[in-house]
Amino acid sequence: MQTPQSPASAPAVDPGFKLPGEATPNDSSPKPIPGTTKPTLEVAPAPDAPATDTSNRDLAIGGAVFLVLLVVYFFVRNAYVHHLVVKRVAPSSAGSAGWLLFLGLGFVSAAAALAIINAKFLSVAITAPLVLIGLIALVAAVVVGRR
Repeated sequence: MQTPQSPASAPAVDPGFKLPGEATPNDSSPKPIPGTTKPTLEVAPAPDAPATDTSNRDLAIGGAVFLVLLVVYFFVRNAYVHHLVVKRVAPSSAGSAGWLLFLGLGFVSAAAALAIINAKFLSVAITAPLVLIGLIALVAAVVVGRR
């Protein structure tokens, strides 16, 4: 059977959390000499800097939503082709118009998904080509579908 140690002979226990400047009785860390410490410098991002931290979870959710939209657009494409064939448009022209509709919707939704995932993708170099190609494809789908 062990005898309990007296408080005087017990080893010093680390208190865990302590406030800056608070010293513990057994604190043997060296103290800085007043007037010799360097001032600390905090580095903060510029207020207008775009956010660049995109988590993998955001990318996965955005990619999953985009894939679901592509599946929906495929069914919309089939309905549009069927609608054009019923209106007596040639099946080859209706098929081309359907694929152009699918591409146009896909490009516009890709630009929207990238812009929603992170604002750093909302730049002219990324968003403008996607939206421009998407709008051109949508206009071409309407023009090809009228033949």
